[in-house]
Order: sequence, then C-alpha cells, then structure tokens
Amino acid sequence: MIHDIHRLDAEVRLRPVTPADAASLADSLTRSRAYMQPWEPVRPDSFYTEQGQRERLAGLLADRDAGRCMAWVLADEADRAIGGFNLNGIALGPFRSGTLGYWTDVEYAGRGLATAAVRRICEVARDGLRLHRVEAGTVVDNAASQRVLAKCGFEQFGMAPRYLHINGEWRDHRLFQRILHDGPPMG
Repeated sequence: MIHDIHRLDAEVRLRPVTPADAASLADSLTRSRAYMQPWEPVRPDSFYTEQGQRERLAGLLADRDAGRCMAWVLADEADRAIGGFNLNGIALGPFRSGTLGYWTDVEYAGRGLATAAVRRICEVARDGLRLHRVEAGTVVDNAASQRVLAKCGFEQFGMAPRYLHINGEWRDHRLFQRILHDGPPMG
C-alpha cells in the first residue's frame, strides 16, 4: 500500500508526510544543518523555521496530489519527523521512473534507518506505483549515501559533471539506479 506506515526499528517508523510535520521537520533540519551542509544546497535561514517548512510541505503535498511525487518522514516514538524521503519526478507511460532523495537526522544517522526506508520505498515504487526503476544521485564524495544505495540494490550508471548546486558550488554527482522489474509497463 502506498500510504502504509512501516516500522523500521523499535523506535522509528516510515510514514507519509503531513502538514503537521512542519515544526518537527524544522527542529530536525536545524539540529542536522551542519551535519548535512556538505550534501545540501545553501538554504535561507527561513527554510529552517516552522513557517518555512509549512511552505515547503504545501508544495510537496501539491506535487503528491498531482501524482508527481511521494513523500515520507521517519517518525520517532513521539511521532516527530526525524528524516525525510521523497520520490520525485514520477514519470509514467513507457518510462515509469522516479528520483529518490533522502536525509536522516544527525542523531539517528548510522543506525540503518535510511537503508530500511529506501528498501521499503523501492517496494512501494514497484508494487504500489508500478514503476520500472528508481534513480538517485549523490555528491561524488558522499560515501555514506552511496553505501545506502548499494545495500538497496542500486548500481552506478553514470557521472553528472556540475549536476547540482550543493554547498555553494556546482558539484559532480554519481548517478545510481535500481531496476525494479523487467516486465512491461503496468497500470
């Protein structure tokens, strides 16, 4: 099911994002700002506020409602968002693909939560959305994210020079994909 809640460990669940997540996302992103700086675009201070997250979520949820993306959060025992996972740019027809992006709160990094979440999202992409493939890109030196993708069956298929403006400069990225099935386009 696309909107299921999935327990990743004793404390953390993967669930669909809601507008009520704005405050806890702002807290988690603020706490993790320095940790994620090498892998993220430079963002205005307003991005790290509850209002900034409300605005971001409104756009994300509008894209979800239009069928262009799916978005989840990692939620702790108190149901506070401690990470975000998006399947963006969903294309149907003969392409049937989406692009994965994700982050985990600095206090929860290294626990295997991103790996468990990416595996679940790939299941949803295959069985719920009927996608053929999922793509992801990482800054060349983001070894932790590349390990997550490798554990989840992604293979590198290319390099993209000066692909995204990350941490104040255009950065080269490694491109990864996971083929979910080889059958004809479904649905």
